[in-house]
Amino acid sequence: MTKDKTIFIHNIYYMLSYAFEELKQNNYENIAKESFEGIQDLFAEILYKGISTQLKHGLRREYIEKRENLSTLKGRLDIQGSISNKIRFQNKLSCDYDDLSENNLPNQILKTTLSALLHEKSVTSLRKMQLRQLIPPFSEVEEINMHVIHWSKLTYHRNERTYQMLMNICRFIIESMILTTESGQYRMPAFTDEYMNRLFERFVLEYYRTHHKELSANPDKIEWNINKSETCLIDFLPAMKSDIVLHHGTRSLVIDTKYYSHALQYYFNKPTIHSGNLYQIYTYVKNLDKDNTGNVSGLLLYAKTDEELAPNLSATFGKNQIMVKTLDLNQDFKNITAQLEQIITEAKLL
Repeated sequence: MTKDKTIFIHNIYYMLSYAFEELKQNNYENIAKESFEGIQDLFAEILYKGISTQLKHGLRREYIEKRENLSTLKGRLDIQGSISNKIRFQNKLSCDYDDLSENNLPNQILKTTLSALLHEKSVTSLRKMQLRQLIPPFSEVEEINMHVIHWSKLTYHRNERTYQMLMNICRFIIESMILTTESGQYRMPAFTDEYMNRLFERFVLEYYRTHHKELSANPDKIEWNINKSETCLIDFLPAMKSDIVLHHGTRSLVIDTKYYSHALQYYFNKPTIHSGNLYQIYTYVKNLDKDNTGNVSGLLLYAKTDEELAPNLSATFGKNQIMVKTLDLNQDFKNITAQLEQIITEAKLL
């Protein structure tokens, strides 16, 4: 399931467009009509369009603290540095000042990602030519080591939706890349289950947020339903945070999305649901339904693999319904959305 051909490339774009709101804007609408050699080729086109749009408004500029030896005072005087200059018979003042610069973390990430994609064999010659056209405006921007990017340090202003989307795409690309040689050659491995799982989860969440605002779709924290006299145990229990919880009236559906190469596990050639997944969704449902009303259901939602067997099950545990379903991402997108609609109908949320 790690090969690009497992899922229609255009469906990956549609999933991205739900995960990142900015991709629904007009500048990107023609992407869905184009053909791509693989996932990296798709990413190259998204970056080309996104960065091209951003360049029309100018690259992000931030104040960067600098220290230089100058003939006249600029900013704040560095007394110790100025004394050292005097000792070395340099008639210069050591000055600390803030410089408005394009050489900041977001732009460094963009340039580093562009450079990496230019080394990727699966990106077509046409798109590499487009990417090279974007490099000159980054002449004042340094490339950085993509293994040590501090993503948590990224902040965005209210009018920087394009930057926010581009950073998310860059992170998606960079975290699936590895540096293979000392000469700086990059290799893009097959797009792994780990990264597709994150996209799959976010796509399902944003689909329901977009089309069913009445369901209050969120990744909820579920509290342990334990006796109040034993709450001291809470500190020793693992946190429970579901991928997605849909609420409507008194009813709730807990969804746990899974993207595996093998949706089933085998014991003596007998296919079964991954036990850890089932235990997890069961625990979520039973603790969320603390009054044992039966109004909370659970769903393990697998992305379809190449396996012949595709889980499509439903059972009642006590009063609670728990379903195991498979969403086929390798089909026309309207059929994917039809399956998502069927899920909330079966869970009696509509």
